[in-house]
Amino acid sequence: MELIKLLPDYYEENVTMQTLQKILSDETDKMDEEMWSAIDECTVMTASEMLGRYEKIYGLGTEAEKTDRFRKERISAKISGTGTTTKAMIEDTASRYSNGEVEVIEDNANSKFTIKFVGTLGIPGNMDDLKMTIEEIKPAHLMVDYEYVYNTWNDVRALTWNQAASYTWEEIRTVGINADNN
Repeated sequence: MELIKLLPDYYEENVTMQTLQKILSDETDKMDEEMWSAIDECTVMTASEMLGRYEKIYGLGTEAEKTDRFRKERISAKISGTGTTTKAMIEDTASRYSNGEVEVIEDNANSKFTIKFVGTLGIPGNMDDLKMTIEEIKPAHLMVDYEYVYNTWNDVRALTWNQAASYTWEEIRTVGINADNN
């Protein structure tokens, strides 16, 4: 902020006042920036410097070599996982990691549940971290399975061989393909 602009016009010619106001403006800008930075550190999703402290508060090992995004997602998942573990909590946690819809299928008779990724084709990225987080929040006596969705031949049958040739086999299995767009 240029504080000199807030003063009467007759100070525009006063070099001493201009110098003083420049110094004060710089300090005010620095304080404003520091204040907003401190406010950002108060919530997990906007924090950066305080991630290690949040990890310590929630009993997570500090993994400084991981990306801030991963660390924030993990802390956030732990926060949402505090208390009694529910189906909705596991769905919410898994959907945060996969960036897609997730379905949890309970199999109480066999003391297990399955996390099915219905909003994402193929194996979502960051599965190792998701598995670690699920292990931290699920009850210890339950086992967990993961189920992934892929394109089937029926999904891609409208493609001609020439159209299919523009994709890798992995893309055919995991990418939403529309024969009309080729």
